[in-house]
Amino acid sequence: MSIKASDLRKGMGVTRDNQIWVVHSTEHVAKGNKRSYMQIELKNVKTGQLIKGRFRVDDPLEQAIFDRKAMEYLYSDGDSHVVMDPESYDQTNIPANLVGDKSVYLAPNIQLEVCFVDGKAVTVELPNTVELTVVDTSPQVKGATATNQLKDAVCEGGARIKVPPFVENGQVVKVDTRSGEYLGRA
Repeated sequence: MSIKASDLRKGMGVTRDNQIWVVHSTEHVAKGNKRSYMQIELKNVKTGQLIKGRFRVDDPLEQAIFDRKAMEYLYSDGDSHVVMDPESYDQTNIPANLVGDKSVYLAPNIQLEVCFVDGKAVTVELPNTVELTVVDTSPQVKGATATNQLKDAVCEGGARIKVPPFVENGQVVKVDTRSGEYLGRA
């Protein structure tokens, strides 16, 4: 199945040079009156090699189909994360670099979407929002009534977010995993 270069998004798969690549990043570049193009960074599924390519916006690329599974995060073990298939209860180790900096949002029993190629995990997608427990934040200052005044908080897993003054240690908050922003109390 063919897809335009402008429709590619991070985490999608393409076939190029008889190999499967995962889209690592995309950027649409438009310079003055010249033609716009897509700057796309691809990661080889087998070797891990990163390449950058420049494609016309309407260039067709062959889309690779991944085996997507909903998995449940259990725990981290050194340089890997252990996830479980909720249907068969099979546990799988996935490399920590697939999650990257977003690993601070991992909490036990959250649902992840893991993409496999030939039985090997190639991408991991976190849910858009997660519920985390605040483990360290400064106490509320009495009389501080300035609007939009936020304070720092550290959540379980190590996520550092800005929260309103009324949030205290031990409370569960909703956090957006894409931006790291506080969304509300859970």
